[in-house]
Amino acid sequence: MILSTERLLPDAQGYARAAEILHEGGRVAFPTETVYGLGGDARNDMAVAGIFEAKGRPRFNPLIVHVESAQAAQAYVAWSDLAERLARAFWPGPLTMVLPLKPDTGLSPLVTAELPTLAIRVPAHPVAQALLRTFGGPVAAPSANPSGRISPTLAAHVLAGLDGRIEAVLDGGACDVGVESTILGLADGPVLLRPGGIAAEEIEAVIGAPVGHHAEGSAISAPGQLASHYAPGASVRLNAETRQDGELLLGFGPVACDLNLSPKGDLREAAANLFGHLHALDGQGADAIAVSPIPDTGLGRAINDRLRRAAAPRPGTDRP
Repeated sequence: MILSTERLLPDAQGYARAAEILHEGGRVAFPTETVYGLGGDARNDMAVAGIFEAKGRPRFNPLIVHVESAQAAQAYVAWSDLAERLARAFWPGPLTMVLPLKPDTGLSPLVTAELPTLAIRVPAHPVAQALLRTFGGPVAAPSANPSGRISPTLAAHVLAGLDGRIEAVLDGGACDVGVESTILGLADGPVLLRPGGIAAEEIEAVIGAPVGHHAEGSAISAPGQLASHYAPGASVRLNAETRQDGELLLGFGPVACDLNLSPKGDLREAAANLFGHLHALDGQGADAIAVSPIPDTGLGRAINDRLRRAAAPRPGTDRP
């Protein structure tokens, strides 16, 4: 069914309308500090099913639940001293914790993909916070894009992929961090399940110990672990020193290129620009995008993780 997707402003009227849509079982895209999320009432089976339907997302891929505070999170997950330390250090912010799911939470089982754990976080973006307060409940929200494609950091990116497939987008401008949240497993952890907006070194400094790492190819235990993900329509070639015929070059540092993630080689600036620049280059209709080498330290690990998944072979196509 083709919908008329409303574009809402971040004001009292916009928040009230967005909350009304969520209460009715609809879907609202909204900004977080990382990327735009596609939100639905995490307690409503039809709303959560609608998220999977709009995105074309595999049902075995769990969702992150967004709540307004650490206190609210404790209604859904088994809390621990380590979770409390991490929440005090990084919430609100781009850290998702995967913790044992409490019984009888009222959450849809589609949220967890029938896993015994729940991925949960408290976003820092003021628009996300205002929406969560107005709605007054948990919001399941993966990135607001067709499954496997580039994540959105602007409302325009959301509409380019989901216009007519969701009820509304709450336009809060550009997302600051630009890559998804770091996901840390604490059920048997701490284990880094997905690198993201908080570097592993920052987490290790808080907990005073090294974190483990999710093994590629092992069973999916959190969102964002599919081998092919975050992909533009064009193929992607990594660690490119120069462009080849027919390629556009996404640069990093002082390099001649079509768009530059950060001319001064700043990883935070590069993370903020990553998805927006991929959208822009993909919009130029290139068959291939080459990407300069990115240092694999700090936020560079999250950038390289997204780029490797963007460059991975794509199931069901003959594209690399």
